[in-house]
Amino acid sequence: MSLQFQIQASSGKGRVARLVTPHREVETPVFMPVGTLGSVKGVPQEVLEELGVQILLGNTYHLYLRPGVEMVQRLGGLHRFMAWPRAILTDSGGFQVFSLNDLRKVSEEGVTFRSHLDGSSHFFSPECAMKAQIALGADIIMAFDECTEYPADTERTRSSMELTLRWAARSKQYFEEHKQEVPWGTASTARHPASGTPPSSRSREREAAGRMPDAGSPELDGSTQSLFGIVQGAMDPKLRRESAARTIEIGFPGYAIGGLSVGEPRALTREIVEATLEHLPTDTPRYLMGVGTPEEIVEYAHLGIDMMDCVLPTRAARHGLLFTSQGRVSIKQARYAEDEQPLDPNCGCRVCQRYSRAYLRHLYASNEVLAQVLNTVHNLSFYLDTMRAVRHSILLGAKAHFLSGE
Repeated sequence: MSLQFQIQASSGKGRVARLVTPHREVETPVFMPVGTLGSVKGVPQEVLEELGVQILLGNTYHLYLRPGVEMVQRLGGLHRFMAWPRAILTDSGGFQVFSLNDLRKVSEEGVTFRSHLDGSSHFFSPECAMKAQIALGADIIMAFDECTEYPADTERTRSSMELTLRWAARSKQYFEEHKQEVPWGTASTARHPASGTPPSSRSREREAAGRMPDAGSPELDGSTQSLFGIVQGAMDPKLRRESAARTIEIGFPGYAIGGLSVGEPRALTREIVEATLEHLPTDTPRYLMGVGTPEEIVEYAHLGIDMMDCVLPTRAARHGLLFTSQGRVSIKQARYAEDEQPLDPNCGCRVCQRYSRAYLRHLYASNEVLAQVLNTVHNLSFYLDTMRAVRHSILLGAKAHFLSGE
């Protein structure tokens, strides 16, 4: 078993599904907090579990540079290294390399780039990115792609899309040849003779006891990672359609929409997402990379997106911008200096249940580390609660359609 995706209910274009990975069952649509370096900045793993985080995103580029994927592999993979028993997805590093601009050089073979840490030279190819992600051992890994800049003309967009397709085929070939090298489980094809309890349930039992599954344990025996393909094509709907068709032809268990949130207008982002979704399979997970605001994740979930990630809730928290049911709050403003109200009266998170706006404003104004921690906990809670509400609304909508006979 590597991945199972079972749609349980749908309402309009939105759907609620069960995504089964080797380490965790995930309810979709799901928001994935970004844990770039194996941590969500300022928030320990037990708090993430308390918040209900089902799956985290790690980044291959950053982990490759520090502490190094070989070290993580020797320590049993990213799950064991960061003491996170639930699911993990790793980005291939393509977007981060794209973001280096003048520090990178793209060729058919791959990308030569300089580290943003010390200027040292490195090379990523599809094969290198797969090797690194296999070593990290995330449940879901991504094909190596080129993210097209915005704006880009048709010639540049097609050239980039074609390169991504060739890299996708190379990524899949390397993955299929080396997926047994994952640092957890035995990756054998034989199923473990279990007592009838599904692996995910046994994993939850271990998780509740505060223990990680052992490498080669029944929970992971026979499990492998899953490699998702990425659809590119910049802001050209025709190229997006072609990219989707040809990526599906290569064949992956899930598909991501990449190359968005690179400076284009929000209305154009939605237009391209809708245009791309029309051409993606309905029976596989659909992942929209790097999006978005609370309003956007609701919108895209109802359009049929199953997985989303974004640095916004954590990054905004560190800058004092907080999302609430009553709108955005810039906690740094002086007007909150004597405000005894909770940050969001409608929020049940540990921050809103205990601390006042005045205290949160004091922490931020005093440059206390605790300000970043509490702000991040709240923003993540808001995003996760928002997605729970979306799943609930889709389930209610599906039930209403059933009861009305439509």
